[in-house]
Amino acid sequence: QGPDSFPPLRNEAAVHVLRGRMKGIQGHCNSCYMDASLFSLFSCTSVLDSMLFKPFPLCDRNVQSILRDEIVNPLRKTGFVRARSVMHLREQLTEKGQCSSFTNAEKDPEEFLNLIMHQILGIEPLLKLQSGGQKEQDCYCYQIFMDKQEDLVVPDVQQLVEHSFLSSDLKLVEIPSCFIIQMPRFGKEYKMFSKIIPSLELDITDLLLDSPRECCVCGDVATLECS
Repeated sequence: QGPDSFPPLRNEAAVHVLRGRMKGIQGHCNSCYMDASLFSLFSCTSVLDSMLFKPFPLCDRNVQSILRDEIVNPLRKTGFVRARSVMHLREQLTEKGQCSSFTNAEKDPEEFLNLIMHQILGIEPLLKLQSGGQKEQDCYCYQIFMDKQEDLVVPDVQQLVEHSFLSSDLKLVEIPSCFIIQMPRFGKEYKMFSKIIPSLELDITDLLLDSPRECCVCGDVATLECS
């Protein structure tokens, strides 16, 4: 008998299941980076459900079953995941990643994603980036880096991604199957933005390398790009 599967939550069902007290993923021992990542990746989208079922070449079935049966399925079924389940996953990551601090210290979400996607499940990189005509870089997520913009008080994700790509002279080599974006980092003393508005759709036309685009002057296919 195959493992149970619960579809991601959508629309009114998402509101009904996920809103209220004792909902979401219970935090414990600096787990916030992992809780937020797992919630974003699986609660309301099936784009990365291959992580839960597909037998990748390097796939660790034990980690895959913990992720599916103890975290994703309960989150989609009841809207709540207890801290013990996340700790079970963290213990396995500690064992597989040779890093003793995965069970008690705060990590960068990118470090967590690289470990579970690359080393444990063996998934191919999701993004191909190129900077200033240099060699392609493969990665699993994109972290927004940018200087403080005085004109961006309450930005949306579209604005942040465009500003970040422009300031780093980056382009997407191809349309990604999944575009995981990490918002600007902040600490207890400083926040770059008090709020960020989620963009429900993301236009990556201007971020693609060698993508045919319309000239803003004459309307024909553009031959030059002005940053």
